[in-house]
Amino acid sequence: MSKLDASVLTNAAQQALDAAKKLGASAAEVGISQSLGLSVNVRQAEIETLEHNKDTGLGVTVYLGQSKASASTSDLRPEAIHETVAMACSIAKHTQEDKYAGLADAALMATSFPDLHLYYPWELSPEQAIALAMECEQAGRDFDSLISNSEGASVSSHEGQRIYANSHGFIGQTQSTRHSLSCTLIARDETGMQRDYWYDVARDSHDLASAVSVGRKAAEQTLKRLNAREIETGHYPVIFAAEIASSLFGQLVGGIRGSALYRKSSFLLDKLGEQIFPSFMHIHEQPHLFKALGSSAFDAEGVATQNRDIIRDGVLQGYVLDSYSARRLNMTTTANAGGVHNLTVDSNDLTFKDMLKAMDRGVIVTETMGMGVNIVNGDYSQGAAGFWVENGEIQYAIDEFTIAGQLQDMFKGIQAVANDVDLRSNIRSGSVWIDKMMVAA
Repeated sequence: MSKLDASVLTNAAQQALDAAKKLGASAAEVGISQSLGLSVNVRQAEIETLEHNKDTGLGVTVYLGQSKASASTSDLRPEAIHETVAMACSIAKHTQEDKYAGLADAALMATSFPDLHLYYPWELSPEQAIALAMECEQAGRDFDSLISNSEGASVSSHEGQRIYANSHGFIGQTQSTRHSLSCTLIARDETGMQRDYWYDVARDSHDLASAVSVGRKAAEQTLKRLNAREIETGHYPVIFAAEIASSLFGQLVGGIRGSALYRKSSFLLDKLGEQIFPSFMHIHEQPHLFKALGSSAFDAEGVATQNRDIIRDGVLQGYVLDSYSARRLNMTTTANAGGVHNLTVDSNDLTFKDMLKAMDRGVIVTETMGMGVNIVNGDYSQGAAGFWVENGEIQYAIDEFTIAGQLQDMFKGIQAVANDVDLRSNIRSGSVWIDKMMVAA
């Protein structure tokens, strides 16, 4: 995107704030985003979809004392911005007061905006994107004769920028890119069919795995699932493979999110300062990592982000709060309006193979299905697929089973985190070995 676009967005944000002040708002904040993207999906060497998009949106929130209202528009003409702000002010007059409503504290606004290396535009033509997707799919289909079909390959490239400004005088801008490659394949043998996939995502296209390697990895993943067997119901050690381990720690985030805590609807209520993981566990936010998918100098309220511990030596050190939930809890925002920033689970000096040997016998989970997690009481039950391990080695695929437990027990039962860290997510973790879970066929 051009510098002209950035100045247009900045001017639009200022227009919205000026309009809010003139219309009597005691405070206001505005977020404007613009995205530009190209995505292509191919299947069976034919183009299924080819999309080019350019989207712009403005959202404004006004405060009339403790009454709050929001409105949005995709039209950045001055008259449209004024109309949108006027609508928000009109709604606020009829909104019930909330003593916790308001902007984040002015003293917490970011004042430093380091270059976090998030913006790497990819000069990718539709023809080049199509060729890459086809190369990816073909590499997967050619990998083995047992690859019988394809659900397609996709290539996408998106760049975006966002302006956030508020009546404290804060204005911040971020530019970022996100590029990805993926492939989904089907394998068949005499025992039936199996489906699996692989993908890669990066800020910089030069950091992406090649189209051929993504296609081949998708084929390898799919072939491993053939000849799957049933597992005998029982309690077993379970390893969450690195590619899904982030979902486990996503439950931690859900349990310490401010909105769940002030509603008293979390299994981690009042656990601050208590041991909820083994003493070797360290989980922290690293919002300023170069090129990382969750990096940001400030959160969605303009609050400066910083490195901080969430779990240190297994003990819960902090919650995940925006300014509203912080006020409800009589605490200070943790700069998590909009989510966490590169939540990093420190790993043991242990390879995945070493972890298998140490576990000796148990289950690897590579996929979970369903919505069977209750963040209120910690009940965990998910459909799953994966592999059976015996004598420290993978023996065969297993599918159509359920894993169940209590998140509190699962967290405390972590034996190790391998060093095969998956960086394709805002939550960065290696494979996680839990001492035991209920596994049911």
